[in-house]
Amino acid sequence: MKKLVTISCAALLIFGCIEKKKQEPAEPEATEASEEITTDTIKTEEKRREMEPIAMKIDGSYFKATGTEPFWGLKFFKDKVELQTMEDTITTPPSEAIKAQDGNIKMFRIQTEATQMDVIISNKECTNAMSGEVFPYTVTVSYKNTAEDETKVYEGCGSYITDYRLHDIWVLEAMNDNAVSKEEFGGRDLPNMEININNNRFSGYSGCNRMTGGIFYEEDVLRFTQVASTRMACPSMDKENEFLSALQASTSYKLENNRLYLSNPSEENLLVFKKMD
Repeated sequence: MKKLVTISCAALLIFGCIEKKKQEPAEPEATEASEEITTDTIKTEEKRREMEPIAMKIDGSYFKATGTEPFWGLKFFKDKVELQTMEDTITTPPSEAIKAQDGNIKMFRIQTEATQMDVIISNKECTNAMSGEVFPYTVTVSYKNTAEDETKVYEGCGSYITDYRLHDIWVLEAMNDNAVSKEEFGGRDLPNMEININNNRFSGYSGCNRMTGGIFYEEDVLRFTQVASTRMACPSMDKENEFLSALQASTSYKLENNRLYLSNPSEENLLVFKKMD
């Protein structure tokens, strides 16, 4: 086993490092049996390793932010917010987000008997000053102990933690609350997709054409973005178009009984996928 620990991990001892473990493939012995390894077998193994989620500590948090000078870290959980500094760890109850009307900016105003804290999360690209790693969110934390007069301001970068349960292959089972069949899609395979949380991408088959795109994830939010597909013509294009429209219209999700339910504020269960065994 080889442990690759980034420079940013060393700096953020307050969180502990996320270790990315990668197993080196063993070299096959020079025997006749090794010659029987086919190209398809090698490609299948490479694909399997690619789809393995990056090893990380799953602690239940859905958003994490860090900063330097001084070093600090922030975690959002369903039931708490945790700010760690070089001097202290502050834990508070969560609060409802105050959302800006003209941009993807959220402010959380938290006040307890001992603490006053404002957290602003802006969907603006941010680069860690020490590691050079790029994050999708810029974060500002204003913290004050009510027993003191000084307000401390921390600035850094953050990202949402994509739900690891999405990392799988999913096959369409129902669309707009109606079960689907291969015959509806011209007798070929049902639409299916493979979600990879390591790079927040998906790829698959939409009923006639191959498709690919990105996923945008925040707490309880899942959107399929930048969807692109090949341009083959098939007899049952209407169903494929209906599927692609529903996929891009979905904004929220639920995972239950090995199924992925995609919905939006106007319609529940636009698409239902079953986890492939």
